[in-house]
Amino acid sequence: MTKDVKVKILDIKKDDRGWFAEIVRREDVNHPDKPLGQMYVTTANPGQTKGKHYHTRKTEWFCVIKGKGLLTLVDLNTKEKQEINVGEDNMVAVQIPPNVWHTISNRDTSEMFLLAYTDESYNPNDPDTIALEI
Repeated sequence: MTKDVKVKILDIKKDDRGWFAEIVRREDVNHPDKPLGQMYVTTANPGQTKGKHYHTRKTEWFCVIKGKGLLTLVDLNTKEKQEINVGEDNMVAVQIPPNVWHTISNRDTSEMFLLAYTDESYNPNDPDTIALEI
């Protein structure tokens, strides 16, 4: 497993109304004194891939909340590659540290929903998002 990537198995609470899970808690963030970053949702259509980039200072947490995806990670320092099936069959939150290239592909026949948190809000003047084909 890529050294600094952390996979958190989610405690899914289910009942007849649906399900509930805590994705990222304050204690999960490496810098608890840092201000709130940014939470977002993105979707991917069947067969589509998103990402193909890395960050030099941002840490992100990914959780596929609907559908099934394949998260591919490459540690740019060690060149170690890791693939994690995420989503309805494996409800986890994955912490992706800086300098880990990442991409996520929808491996299902329906739209995939990814809930994500980054510890730094997006700034178009200083995006810290470096595109890279691997």
